[in-house]
Amino acid sequence: MQLLNTLYVTTADTYLRLDNDTLRVEVEQETRLRVPLHHLSAVVCFGHTGLSAPLMHRLAEGGIALVLLDDNGRFKARLEGAVTGNVLLRQAQFGRVADPAFTLDIARACVAGKIKNTRQVLQRGARESKAEVEAKVLTRLADDLAASLRALTGTTSLDVLRGIEGEAARQYFIGLNLLVRPESRAVFQMDGRTRRPPRDRFNAMLSFLYSMWMNDCRSALEAAGLDPQAGFLHALRPGRAALALDLMEEFRPWADRLALTLINRGQLTADDFVLREGGGVLLAPDARKTVVVAYQERKRDEINHPLLAQSVPLGLMPLVQARLMARAVRDDGAPYVPFVAK
Repeated sequence: MQLLNTLYVTTADTYLRLDNDTLRVEVEQETRLRVPLHHLSAVVCFGHTGLSAPLMHRLAEGGIALVLLDDNGRFKARLEGAVTGNVLLRQAQFGRVADPAFTLDIARACVAGKIKNTRQVLQRGARESKAEVEAKVLTRLADDLAASLRALTGTTSLDVLRGIEGEAARQYFIGLNLLVRPESRAVFQMDGRTRRPPRDRFNAMLSFLYSMWMNDCRSALEAAGLDPQAGFLHALRPGRAALALDLMEEFRPWADRLALTLINRGQLTADDFVLREGGGVLLAPDARKTVVVAYQERKRDEINHPLLAQSVPLGLMPLVQARLMARAVRDDGAPYVPFVAK
């Protein structure tokens, strides 16, 4: 497996054009960057970006996804070439979606992976906390998540499962505030998870990072031959990449950890956000670049995959998990095992 690059375009009024077999990035008619197309797996554009028709044709021809997001990272559109997925695998996937028992098993695994990884975030925070009272709160919240994990085994419906996941997420976000260094809490305090639009700076960062993870998970599923629209945990809706949302659940804590790193190291401050009328908050253009660079660097980190018993770059984990999900769809004796960090 090769960890190819995703080109993130965050500068407003950028124009992308094809130059031989190279993507040329122009800002105010000045060339800022040239990227050989064979180095790319996707091009993700935030906000207003211009593209030439020859470039769009070449991206589609080369199997390079073009993703359009708004300034806040919300999905707008995706351009890709002919579908290359395995039609028999997708047929099996649609059959599995119609199987309540299989659907519940996969959904339970996705939620379990998410809760285990979020619990580790809180446990690590408790160990590193310099305030005894806060360490005890984080430990109690981690224990509550352990109780949620135990409750998963007895779930008999998706509604009950989603309820457990929702309560676990609520407890987790309470603890997440305590992982922000004290001197930054006035600026980066969150009152639960908010989106469309995010209502505070912390949520604005999370929404942005989740959007990038979502795109990587969707691309991984398509590379594995699965249909990202037909999921198990998330309800099926027209235009919703439900399976990509399912797969992303176990990776959300990685986005949270990166957000905390950027805050606690002082790489982002209050001035890096735009407060809009109506209460919405989003990252300023330069801050988006900071987050994108940090995200790309984090994807190169080598992570030990417990099931494979080998180190894999974090950026390839969605593809590994997508292939494990494809195996579970094909083989009755191969349950889906979510990625849980050690």
